[in-house]
Amino acid sequence: MASEDAVTAIRAGQLVVLPTDTVYGLCCDGYREAPFRRLTKLKGRPETMPVALLAADLDVLLDAVPEVRGRAAVVARALLPGPYTLVLPNPARRFRWLCGTTPETIGVRIPDLPPAARAVVERTGVLAATSANLHGGPDPARLQDVAPEILDGCGAVIDAGELPGTPSTVVDLTGPEPVVLREGAAPAEKVLAEVRGVLAREA
Repeated sequence: MASEDAVTAIRAGQLVVLPTDTVYGLCCDGYREAPFRRLTKLKGRPETMPVALLAADLDVLLDAVPEVRGRAAVVARALLPGPYTLVLPNPARRFRWLCGTTPETIGVRIPDLPPAARAVVERTGVLAATSANLHGGPDPARLQDVAPEILDGCGAVIDAGELPGTPSTVVDLTGPEPVVLREGAAPAEKVLAEVRGVLAREA
């Protein structure tokens, strides 16, 4: 079974390709540095570039990065799951290997996962996750869009058919005002309006 193979691969420190609510992702165990180094090497991605933590639900993420509780967690709970990557404060500098040149912040992702992928993530905790393309290449909407060398370097792959194909919208919540760093699957103005609405209700 593909989900079981993916869980086994992640626990063994291998890379996997999983479908998300946006594009196919290249994932590995987020708790260990060595699998992440293999991920960046296979993708050809500079290790100075941050990679997000992916979880099945916010409570798992808060267990991994407890300092996120508070204002950032309130906004995250309102937006997630969804096609967003949220950049949150990381004052304890947890998961430093994922944070590139900004260890005091961390990107998090809680997608609305297809069932087979959700079954994997629920059993593996937090994953390091980036799009399953070679660095600078097109985002893969289908498994056949994933480069052969990436597929060959993975311990398991889950195929969920064609995905939307537009990557997540990246929102920085570390400052006094939310900032959209990359507009993707969710329109920037829609996201900013939602975040400001949440913050206004909490004020």
